Formats: sequence, structure tokens, C-alpha cells
Amino acid sequence: MLTVLDLFAGAGGLSLGLEDAGLEVVAASEWDEDALDTYAKLHPAVRLYPGDIADIDFGEFRGSVDVVAGGPPCQPWSDGGKGLGHDDPRDGFPKFVEAVRVIQPRAFLIENVAGLTRGARRPHFLRLLRELTSLDYEVRAEVLIAADYGVPQRRKRLFVVGTRSGEFAWPAATHGADSGRPWRIAGDVLSTARILGEPNASIVTYAKRPDLRPSPYDGLLFNGGGRPINLAELAPTMLASMGGNKTPWIDTQEIVPGYHAHLMAGGKPRAGTVPGARRITVAETAVLQTFSEGTEFAGPRSSQYRQVGNAVPPLLARAVGQALADCLSRQQRAIA
Repeated sequence: MLTVLDLFAGAGGLSLGLEDAGLEVVAASEWDEDALDTYAKLHPAVRLYPGDIADIDFGEFRGSVDVVAGGPPCQPWSDGGKGLGHDDPRDGFPKFVEAVRVIQPRAFLIENVAGLTRGARRPHFLRLLRELTSLDYEVRAEVLIAADYGVPQRRKRLFVVGTRSGEFAWPAATHGADSGRPWRIAGDVLSTARILGEPNASIVTYAKRPDLRPSPYDGLLFNGGGRPINLAELAPTMLASMGGNKTPWIDTQEIVPGYHAHLMAGGKPRAGTVPGARRITVAETAVLQTFSEGTEFAGPRSSQYRQVGNAVPPLLARAVGQALADCLSRQQRAIA
């Protein structure tokens, strides 16, 4: 069985997916105490390294770990951050590269924000690829659509894979137009009638100056960053900033389409609380990320939302993990 060191492991979404793909996660590191507590509950057999990754002696893993995986902190590269990149002290990429250099695994796997490949961040991204390639790996990078692998969410994530030969192939979509199976929609896991987990009491109010778009579920008809979820379509991307009025919500009384039509026809904006609007719970964000129903997250609610939003959807991780395992198995057979 292929062994994995998961760096910047968070709540363990990447580890869950890799394990489902048949890999064995033997050790993991994470500095956030709540996320580490969550990870420990989900992976009781994994050796944990709390605190700063700089304190880890990577040399102890050389020869015993096949894959180094992880999602270095993405705040320096996220569209929602300050965009400091390599100048941001939270940048985890140098430490990840150092781990690969020291351990010399058969392969590595990085997951991160799609924004790393665009605009002013692209030169930094290309520099990262050059650094990894210089360690004698064939490096491939791709932005994957989570919905193509069974995640009922409009989420795109960057994956970078390095192997010792050029045999790695990105996984074929299991859902979507080219797969023969439709995308899973938000209504496949969420319901207007059923609440999963502890309710979120944060209210939803009408915007004083609504910003209209063609779709009732776009624009800014309501206050706060959390928008209504169309249960007949993919859910919006689950963000780490959820918890208060940035948490998406369910329209239990079907107010949204009618109100949008009212505004489009020239009607006046309404005021006050939106009837029947309820913010989705931590448990509901988790199932949208494809964590198993009933998964428990440690810490206060704001931390739980953050852990879910920062996580790699396990189904997406499983697809990439299976592709990597297949690649390494082919290499092993060729050597034998």
C-alpha cells in the first residue's frame, strides 16, 4: 500500500479521499488546533505533528513515505486575500518544496486555489513549477471542477502532481456532460424540510439597494455575502468565511424567484427579514463538501465553518488519489 505524508492537513478532507483511493496516510501536520482535533477523530491511527511545519524533521520520512501531499495555506494566493504571494509569511509553498527535496518521495500532490494560475499570481505559480521540476519530477498542473467528480458544488481547485515519469493522467469525469451522468445538485443533499445539525440563527434581510442580475440567485438582492441556494442547481462554493451573514441560505418559502420578478418589473425593494430564509448549518456545508453525514468538527461554530470551507472535498481527492495510485502502480509493474 502506498504511504502518504499529508502536510497542512486541515480537517482531513484530502486524507479521507486518498484513503478511499487505497492509499495509507501514515502522518499528518496541521497548526490549527481545532482542525487537528477534527483530523484526529477522523484518522485515529495517523501520527500527528501539531504546530509549525518548520519544526518537523523531514529526514525521518525519507525511504518510508511514497507520496507527500498537502494544501499549503492559500491566503497568499486567494482572490479574496491580500495577494502577497511569496512575500506573505503564511506562504506554505517553500516548506512543501523543502519537504519534497528532503524526503524524495515517489510522487507529490498539491491542492490549492485556482487563482494561483491567473493574473499577477501566475509568475509565482510558474516559479513554483520550476522549483518542483528541478527536483527531478515530471510536473503536471490542472484546475479541476469538483462537480465533475460528484461534488454538488460550483468549486474549482488547482492540483499539481509530480511523478518520476510522465505516465500520470488526470482522472476522467464521473459526472457532467461527457460522463453520461448528470452533476449532483444541491437538492440531492439539502432539503427545505429537513435540517442537518445545529441550526444557524443568523437572519437574512433584504438589501436596501438590490443589484439585479438575470438569475434570481445571483446579484445582491439580500444583505451579506451568503446568497440563496438554488436547490435545482449546483451549490455555490463553500467558503472559509462562512458562519454569519456570509453563510449561504435555503429559501424554504420560495420567496427568491417571486421577489426577483417583482424587482425586474420595477417593484420597490422590500425591507426587513426574509420570510422562511435559513442559513445552512455546518453539517449541511459538510455534506456539500462530500464529508459523510454525521462528521463532527471540533471548536466553536465559526471554526467549524472555516474547517469545512478550507477542506478538499473527499470525493474530488479520491478521484485524483486514484489516478496517482494507478500511475505509481504502472511504474512499479514496469520496474518489476
